[in-house]
Amino acid sequence: MEDSKENLNKRSWIEHSDVFSLFPTLVWKIQLRAEVQEPINAHLLALLSALRHGLPALNAGEAWKSGHALHLRRELRELCDFVLDAAAKVLQSLKIGSEEIEITECWANQYAPGASHRAHSHPNNYLSAVYYVRAWPGADSINFHDPRSQTGVIRPPVTELTAANTDQVVVQVKNGMLLVFPAYLQHSVDANAGSQIRVSVSFNLMFSQFTESLSKPLWGDARGGSEE
Repeated sequence: MEDSKENLNKRSWIEHSDVFSLFPTLVWKIQLRAEVQEPINAHLLALLSALRHGLPALNAGEAWKSGHALHLRRELRELCDFVLDAAAKVLQSLKIGSEEIEITECWANQYAPGASHRAHSHPNNYLSAVYYVRAWPGADSINFHDPRSQTGVIRPPVTELTAANTDQVVVQVKNGMLLVFPAYLQHSVDANAGSQIRVSVSFNLMFSQFTESLSKPLWGDARGGSEE
């Protein structure tokens, strides 16, 4: 009886409790309708075929990346307009005023079976995005890594992996999907475990008023790469 009274008293100490999230890292996922994505993807694949004309086919484990100015190509105008509209909605959802944002870089990626890319981020941009043209089974995911490095100081065992206790979240993707995320968020690509080439188009975006005065966006192997 005494134990029961003691437990009741302990429970009565709490008037109410709550759990709330602080400083969340958000990723936006947008799926294009089939009738919208199909002509966009056809134009993209035709452009990539032209860009790679005369180049040898990719061998197992190899990846290819285009130049970083594809957003200036007329073939990508519709996709770029969609990306800019999505970025504007992201800023609106974050309550970031009416700042204009523009695409600073856009490039295409092709991953042969076995090709992967290590964790990296895209400095000197506010948002990054990736659009999936061909994401086959075995090559249909991207990894996002916890940006809070201090959480790795203590790693207790867990009974179940969740977004709240893991340092990596795997996001499944498919054709016609656009992901938008903070440019600081590290991400990586596992080895293509499928039998066909994975194709995606990546974007960096920055506030227009900073593009003339801020250092140019950083990318390339020296900074961790820029392929998705």
